[in-house]
Amino acid sequence: MGGVPKLNPADAAAAVRNPLAFIAARWTPTPRTVQRAALGALVMSVVIVVTGGAVRLTGSGLGCPTWPECTDGSLTPTTALSYHSAIEFGNRMLTYVLCAAVGWAIIAARSEKPYRRSLTRLGWAQFWLVMSNAVLGGIVVLVGLNPYTVAAHFLLATALTTVAAVMWQRTREGDGAPRPLVGKAVQQLVWFLVAASLLLVAVGTVVTGAGPHAGDSSEVKRIPIDWETVAKLHAVLAWIVVTLTFALWFVLKAVDAPKGPLSRTRELFVVLLCQGAVGYVQYFTHLPEALVAVHMLGSMTMWIWVMRVLLSLRERSSAESAVPEPLPARGRAGIV
Repeated sequence: MGGVPKLNPADAAAAVRNPLAFIAARWTPTPRTVQRAALGALVMSVVIVVTGGAVRLTGSGLGCPTWPECTDGSLTPTTALSYHSAIEFGNRMLTYVLCAAVGWAIIAARSEKPYRRSLTRLGWAQFWLVMSNAVLGGIVVLVGLNPYTVAAHFLLATALTTVAAVMWQRTREGDGAPRPLVGKAVQQLVWFLVAASLLLVAVGTVVTGAGPHAGDSSEVKRIPIDWETVAKLHAVLAWIVVTLTFALWFVLKAVDAPKGPLSRTRELFVVLLCQGAVGYVQYFTHLPEALVAVHMLGSMTMWIWVMRVLLSLRERSSAESAVPEPLPARGRAGIV
């Protein structure tokens, strides 16, 4: 193992002004490292959603009744509080793990050679989405798990997963101009699929807001509509998404599309069938907590695969992938 290089005062000043540029000047990750960092951020964006669902399903949403502290005068649960406090506090602590995963993705992307500004921007977009959702999560607690804020909390988490999925895909391709692999008619069909899938997810949050799992054992306000009616609408939208996916697969086969779009569409179809099976079973078994958690995981998996189908419709070469590495200008501060 080589010795640790000594830092002179100029190096220390440069590290303070722009730590990312300082690290990038001394470390070059392999492409696989950058891809794994982006994948780690994506996985954590799903984990935080599933654990957030566990908080709701165990009735621990107000286990820590205030924010940013857990209780008045204490950042951590006190011995007087129940296991609900530990569950809620544990979910809050996972936010720091998510921040670490996103931070690692930013550092890896910033240090890659040649420098790709598009990747670091996607990383920073994730960071600000995490911060925004952390604040929104605090508001959810302060307003007593208002179902509309809970729905917004989930949708913002879905936006985070979307950006993370895009960054993961971008680490495996260049920055050249995108070249479509299919015709405009197929692209339009996929956009219909994306819109229907997004509507499916949004209606799913309404089912949650009106359904029996309020998130806490106390009396929590619910969306004043019949949840079973909305659940049936949710099922209809699910069948629309399945039909669009099957139609897309049929069209791609008919036009002899490249392997990438075909494979992603086939995988999405399998995910949808599994998700639909879980959805019907949980409905007819009166929403057992374990199946609801599996359904939440399936929801995020479905959305990731919808994005993978969309992103598979084009390819980017690496011929124009990079911009020149920015010079470490003296006295300049920045984050990218």
